[in-house]
Amino acid sequence: MSNIISPKELSLISSAADDAKVDEERQEREKKGKQKKELQDAFMSQDLHPEVRDRVNQAVRRAAEQGLTQLQVITFPATYCNDGGRRINNLDPNWPDSLEGFAKRAYEFYVRELKPLGYKLHCEVVSFPGGMPGDVGMFLKWG
Repeated sequence: MSNIISPKELSLISSAADDAKVDEERQEREKKGKQKKELQDAFMSQDLHPEVRDRVNQAVRRAAEQGLTQLQVITFPATYCNDGGRRINNLDPNWPDSLEGFAKRAYEFYVRELKPLGYKLHCEVVSFPGGMPGDVGMFLKWG
């Protein structure tokens, strides 16, 4: 015959379950933080694709065939900017100075290769989760 579990034992069981849940949540936060850091590191170190000119030509041709005059070419978190996207959000004329990593290399490619051909580049914050700048979109324009 077994004894009935006491309230004290139930409290210990509850406490252990709570501890396990807290530990699981902590591990999940750490995992997500690590993944976020890995994505940011990859973005910061990413270089332009060797076939960037062909890819740009194909993308703008397809867009033009659809009657479009702009194309979103990059999206990245505002936190990847050295000011959290503030200059981009405020339409500061020096917004390119806030770019880092791949976004900066893409902008430099635009200045060097596309701007002389008459393309324009526009950058804006495209999402505001919780009222804060979320993602930044970089748009290539023509026509």
